[in-house]
Amino acid sequence: MASVNKVIIVGNLGADPETRYLPSGDAVTSIRVATTDRYKDKATGEMREATEWHSISFFAKLAEIAGQYLRKGSQVYVEGSLRTRKYTDKNGVEKYATDIRADSMQMLGSRQGMGGPSEDGGGGGGYAPRQAPARPAAAPAQRPAAAPKPAASNFDDMDDDIPF
Repeated sequence: MASVNKVIIVGNLGADPETRYLPSGDAVTSIRVATTDRYKDKATGEMREATEWHSISFFAKLAEIAGQYLRKGSQVYVEGSLRTRKYTDKNGVEKYATDIRADSMQMLGSRQGMGGPSEDGGGGGGYAPRQAPARPAAAPAQRPAAAPKPAASNFDDMDDDIPF
């Protein structure tokens, strides 16, 4: 049976990204992203918030982009997978940490305060992780001229307009 390890996070950075470089020269950028759940407390009827913090790591070119354009407070969409790592703390105790390894990222919200325009258009435009560049529209001279239709008062001429 197949398995799936997929994470989608939409939230805000709690601090500026931290970028470091591996001995191979590849960049690694780490961020912490907050997601907030809002719900009504059944006992008191009050609105409550629960904030969850997520550690996310970017690698290679995506790490360079994240380190350059993301800032504290930036809203970001990240797709990736969970990774659990084992480490030893300063007291010699073995511990485990579960992080998100990012596969794709989309900057959301306004561009204000970001380092400049991004190569993928950045700021806003939905939740798509990567969008294909827009195709240029055909020049008007290349399109056949359509004869103007008289205004219809009923739906008799719509049977050809149904897309399915």
